[in-house]
Amino acid sequence: MAELLHRLGTFAARRAWTVIVAWAVILGIVVSGFLVGFKGLSSSFDIPGTASGDVIAELQDELPDFAGAAGTVVFRTDDGSALTDAQRTAISALVDSSDDLPDVARVTDPFTAQEQLDARRQQLVDGRAQLDQARAQAEAGQQQLTEGAAQLEAGQQRLDQGRAQLEAAGLPSAQKQEQVAALEAQQQQIDQQRSALEQQQAQLTAGLAQIDAQQTQLDDGAELLGFADAIRLVSEDGSTAIVSVSFDKPRLELTEASKEAVVEHFSDPVAGVEVAFNTEISQGVPEIFGVGEVVGVAVAGIVLVVVLGSLLAASFPIVTAIIGVAIGAMGTLSFSGLIQMASVTPFLGVMLGLAVGIDYALFILYRHRRQLLAGADVRESIGLANGTAGNAVVFAGSTVIVALLALNITGIPFLGLMGTAGAVSVLVAVLIAVSLTPALLGLAGTRVLGRRARARAAIAADAADHPRRAARTASVDRDEHPRRSSRTATGPGAPTARPVRPMSTLRAVVTMIVATLALLVVAIPALSMRLGLPDGGSEAADSTGYKAFTWSEQAFGAGSNAPLLVTASLPAGTAEADVQGLQLDVARELFAQDDVAAVAPVAVSDDRTLAAFQVIPTEGPNAVSTDRLVRDLRALPPVDGDIALGVAGAAAINIDISEGLAEVLPIYLVVVVGLSFLIMVMVFRSLLVPLIATLGFVLSLFATYGAVTAVFQWGWLGGLFGVHNPGPILSFLPVILVGILFGLAMDYQLFLTTGMREAWAHGAAPRLAVAQGFRAGRTVVIAAAVIMISVFSGFITSEAVIIKSFGLGLALGVLFDAFVVRMLLMPALMHLLGGSAWWLPKWLERIVPNVDVEGAALERRHPGHHGV
Repeated sequence: MAELLHRLGTFAARRAWTVIVAWAVILGIVVSGFLVGFKGLSSSFDIPGTASGDVIAELQDELPDFAGAAGTVVFRTDDGSALTDAQRTAISALVDSSDDLPDVARVTDPFTAQEQLDARRQQLVDGRAQLDQARAQAEAGQQQLTEGAAQLEAGQQRLDQGRAQLEAAGLPSAQKQEQVAALEAQQQQIDQQRSALEQQQAQLTAGLAQIDAQQTQLDDGAELLGFADAIRLVSEDGSTAIVSVSFDKPRLELTEASKEAVVEHFSDPVAGVEVAFNTEISQGVPEIFGVGEVVGVAVAGIVLVVVLGSLLAASFPIVTAIIGVAIGAMGTLSFSGLIQMASVTPFLGVMLGLAVGIDYALFILYRHRRQLLAGADVRESIGLANGTAGNAVVFAGSTVIVALLALNITGIPFLGLMGTAGAVSVLVAVLIAVSLTPALLGLAGTRVLGRRARARAAIAADAADHPRRAARTASVDRDEHPRRSSRTATGPGAPTARPVRPMSTLRAVVTMIVATLALLVVAIPALSMRLGLPDGGSEAADSTGYKAFTWSEQAFGAGSNAPLLVTASLPAGTAEADVQGLQLDVARELFAQDDVAAVAPVAVSDDRTLAAFQVIPTEGPNAVSTDRLVRDLRALPPVDGDIALGVAGAAAINIDISEGLAEVLPIYLVVVVGLSFLIMVMVFRSLLVPLIATLGFVLSLFATYGAVTAVFQWGWLGGLFGVHNPGPILSFLPVILVGILFGLAMDYQLFLTTGMREAWAHGAAPRLAVAQGFRAGRTVVIAAAVIMISVFSGFITSEAVIIKSFGLGLALGVLFDAFVVRMLLMPALMHLLGGSAWWLPKWLERIVPNVDVEGAALERRHPGHHGV
């Protein structure tokens, strides 16, 4: 590989314009592909096979109107007064005219819905009064029937007494028959009256039964409606109203154009009324490159000028990085028409492409500069720098690419796609570093050095060509100008005036203890880290998503921002008359749970096999109680023994995604850590060096987790970083940080430890080799780390909390790993290990391939670098 890169670098330096034109053509092709293939991004995330995904699939079959995405538009008077009739009419007109909006299934008029809800409550009150009146009338009728029955019974007793007296009187037959006929007539009258009375009693009993049934139904309806008392679409003070917008497409399939159409339609001004849209509607593709990112790149440019001593040289890494970012990002987005991409997919590539693109070009340029100062020929120096530092760049980039591609093993599509997009950007950065950078260096020649540096390079070149004359000149110069000679000797590429000495063992022990304890202390908050997705409360304070979130919370309670959709599978053959009773059974079970503010039945499928309920938690979507409520609802046994429940809704979906990511994090961490260990065994041909390097990576990783948790979840220094509403950590941030920081940690480990091994292999004492290797690599590692931190920090200023958290996490991760682990902890541990650091069992040494990352063999084959 080193020889191939040497040839590539030499060719690029000799045929610079050919290489430049080739990359220009590639850029043109990618831009054309982007213009044709870019079809937009999704602001939603999903994980297949989740509990909420199963519920949504069931809804798509039975209740499709409730399976699509949904959002809210919040209207509020600007002075806090109640909405006037004119304002209500204007808002209702916007609702009525929204039928033609793309992908919109239905829009709920808050005033009509609230009036219907209030009317239903009034109907229950009126119905109860009517039933009470009917019952009173029935009871009065029953009293009359009871009195009539008593009168009949008294008449029957009198008639029986008359019949007995007639039998005892012994009257003549004719007279007796006449009186018997009269008694029979009276008996017939009594029987007719009794029959009429029994018929009236049956009617009254049926009426009372009907009243009881109506009373039961009314009570059930009142109980159901009572569970929904906390659900409102117009606030009690009348100042705020919520328009619910339901789409006919799921979240991942809903286009930005459809959401933007809703925003544009409902933004039509209503006098005296403010409008805001919740994140389901307003959250679009975040701005990837803004002022903060420009500042970060500018700081990186300053660092490059300081390290390289030339504006021209400092411009090369920035130019190549920007070209690489353009190719990587637009190349990825060209496939957005074929693959559903989340809005965060390109920004990871941009962030990484900028950072590693600058660093990789710097590594090659820095090596080339050292060789020029040592008197090397320009083209030979470019080839050699590309074969040595470029070889290290290829290896370092490969580790980052492998770590990012490993995100696909998580089984989470959007996360794997993010990793793949980032890997593409890193690959492009590597290819540009080893081809376009040598071409630019070939065009620049010695102008990559400042004037003074060019003079020193000329002297060094002359010294290499005429060593005896240079020695005599140097001897005279030292005698006549000892101070100038001393200053010149300390320049880059020249021997240092101060001898390298190993650190003391005491200093190594103290450094190890302090660095380890510091990282462990910073990592403490990670023990309480909670994962989630940002809600409207995490958005920028002036954003429409944040306004909608806070307005809804103030007017309707925190739970209004976290509605859950609960489904109930009804028994087969459920009759229409039985539906309300089953709904009540389910609603009672749901409302009995802790942290439930309201429950409302919202729909029943046509075949009466599935019922849907809206459940409003007492707190917001990212609250611990809401998380617990979702888990409790899913753990409930079937209601009445055969009604199974399912839970969906935005809050439940976010919980499912966070759970899925939390489950794959340990697996991914084991894979990446194991991979890092194996790679370093191959590179450093040692067991202990990879072990302590891996442990150091884990320390810096958990310290990063702790710092991010302290800022975003605990709210520490929230004002400084723009975190005004602390909440859970972005669910996929920990996984992404593992992949990226692992790759970057291997970069710094490589550039420091290979120098130590090289010095040890050339005969230096183990502890002296540590000091020599550290001094040789520290400048470029410090510069590279500062550049990384500057670029990543630029993303902290983003208004999107997702990008902000990534920027801070990566910046802190590089800070901890580069400056604490690689610059302090690793040298101290290497010093304490001494020669045992390079121990490798004989049997393993025969198996492990010899990877010449630094290109030492290439240097021996191409000695034209004059001993650099």
